[in-house]
Amino acid sequence: MKVLDFPLVKITIAFILGVIASYYMHFSIWLTIYLLCLFFVLFCTNYILNLKSSKKSMFFGLSVYALSFILGALTLLSHTENLQKDNYSNYKSAFEKPETIVLLLREKLKSNDYSDRYIAHIESISNKKYKGKIIINVQKDSSKSALIIGNRIKIKITLQRNKSNKNPNQFDYSRYLANKQIFAQIYCQKSQISVSQTIEKDIWYYCAKLHSRIISNLEKSHFSKSEMNVALALILGQQQEISQDIIQDYQYSGATHILSVSGLHVGFIMLFITFVLKPIPNTKRGSFVKLISILIALAGFAIISGLSPSVLRSVVMFSFLAIGNHLRRNGNIYHTLLVSILLILLFEPYFLFDVGFQLSYLALFFILWLQPVFKNIYKPKNKLFIYIWEALTVSFAAQIGTLPLCLYYFHQFPGLFFVTNIIILPVLSFIMIAGIIIMIIAIFTSPPLFITLIFEKSIYLLNLMIHAVASIESFVIRDISFNSYYLFTFYLLIIFSIVWIKKPNFSKLVFVFCSIILVQLSFILTKLKSENEEELIVYNEKNNTLISERTGKTITLYTKNKLLEKNRNINSYLVGNSISLNKIKNIQNVLYFKDKKILIIDSTGICPINSKPEILILTQTPKINLDRLLKEINPKIIIADGSNNNSIQKFWKNSCIKKNIPFHSTNEKGYYKL
Repeated sequence: MKVLDFPLVKITIAFILGVIASYYMHFSIWLTIYLLCLFFVLFCTNYILNLKSSKKSMFFGLSVYALSFILGALTLLSHTENLQKDNYSNYKSAFEKPETIVLLLREKLKSNDYSDRYIAHIESISNKKYKGKIIINVQKDSSKSALIIGNRIKIKITLQRNKSNKNPNQFDYSRYLANKQIFAQIYCQKSQISVSQTIEKDIWYYCAKLHSRIISNLEKSHFSKSEMNVALALILGQQQEISQDIIQDYQYSGATHILSVSGLHVGFIMLFITFVLKPIPNTKRGSFVKLISILIALAGFAIISGLSPSVLRSVVMFSFLAIGNHLRRNGNIYHTLLVSILLILLFEPYFLFDVGFQLSYLALFFILWLQPVFKNIYKPKNKLFIYIWEALTVSFAAQIGTLPLCLYYFHQFPGLFFVTNIIILPVLSFIMIAGIIIMIIAIFTSPPLFITLIFEKSIYLLNLMIHAVASIESFVIRDISFNSYYLFTFYLLIIFSIVWIKKPNFSKLVFVFCSIILVQLSFILTKLKSENEEELIVYNEKNNTLISERTGKTITLYTKNKLLEKNRNINSYLVGNSISLNKIKNIQNVLYFKDKKILIIDSTGICPINSKPEILILTQTPKINLDRLLKEINPKIIIADGSNNNSIQKFWKNSCIKKNIPFHSTNEKGYYKL
């Protein structure tokens, strides 16, 4: 049976399209409800009309898909918390002046050099009931008393909205948090916090307590700190304490996926439980016992790992696979996957825009779809070669399926990913099995020293192998320009090519050639777009001034510091626009762009005589009397970059308001583009 012939496939696709359309087009909730009623009436009408007919009409199918589409749109809107009146983001006063806020700590995040970070749930603001998730940053100090999950805290402070990216083509952290329904942050010191003596003992509290108990028992068995942090990431998905150097090694070697609990880890657990339960006969009762055992084991793993979203996604996905296997529906495994996607998105539609969610399902789908094709190319007889070939085929299938998406999000490609997967799989298999056993023991008591030592050395060996591969940096291809045109056309090419390879015929070959033409068109469109762009950008740099002038693919950078080959802001812009830096020049007092005169005043405060610019750029906190200067030059807009003192910018802004001149602070509004 073809996958698309299964009705639920089309319904799921329509639902997903509804979620995407609602996300990007910002549908009105009342319009969506009106359309839902309309499509529901159409569906009921078509259903009643089709009861008398043996053959379903086309209109019945269209009404089902339309209803699924609008349900997807409404599901996203109903899960968008800032549309709800009692969400704290709608309480404007809390963002303007200090308010007394009561929060419940729910999750510990990765700390930075300055702060311990938590996700908290707001319960009230100034004794008024409000709700919503928020990030709280507590400044580190010498005090040993740490906050724990379940603490209810009170603090009088002003909320700060998430700041959008301040420079072009950078990762939009504000949107990332908004997709998690987090719209603000709190920055405070421990002395400002009042902690309630009663602790909210919910499932999150017990998960955190269980996790703390595991860590405590591992520390008692003298587990090395660095190896233990990797073990917690590998087994439980807890990356809070893992060092940046180790994360970078895993990125460069193409093994980042093993640090984030995903389908790979849950798959290992499912295989391990299946192996343990192998003596149970495959009778109707025996099969049911196996299914219940697998579901309980997966649920237990989710609880031990802290109920993180990535773990929950993978557990739901493999739970459905286990149920499908129990019902003897192995031939329709794609349908089982789609059912799990539909169920997850019904409860958490914003998962669709999570990179981990996208990569997990794409990797699993392509392993199931493409790996058998690779496997049939060559059938070794030697057991060692069988293992190597299977590892290679699985790795290549997953990599081909996720490659365009990885290039789109991360702009780099680890060339030795296949080497990494071959050499680490035996060690990783042992680590996963041993790790699960050790973590279970650590729930109750400290694991025996000899088991801990073997486990610790196996992680050390894994890190050593990963570092050896990552150190060959010439195979790590970085700064790959890859836009949305490439993303969609490359996926079309991959999909049509696989369809043709599986069952070649002329019509499928035509689709392959059409997709090749679309890929070429995407390159041509990108080239035309980059060659016709003309723009001047003032960047937001804290200790430097950066201004870029671009005409097509020619870009000139004006700066005080010429050692900018590795500047993150410039590099993001170059990669995002498929261009390279041509010239670096010292900043001049006067620039011209598209017949517009631009005056730049730096710390010297020098202003050319009789200068009448349209744009005034202030950098390096110049000592000037702005009121008098505005009378003399009367610019159309004033731009203050990130190198200026924040307090002086407030006076400049007031001066501009008096003169009715627009004021653009890059610290506040981000980069300025002309």
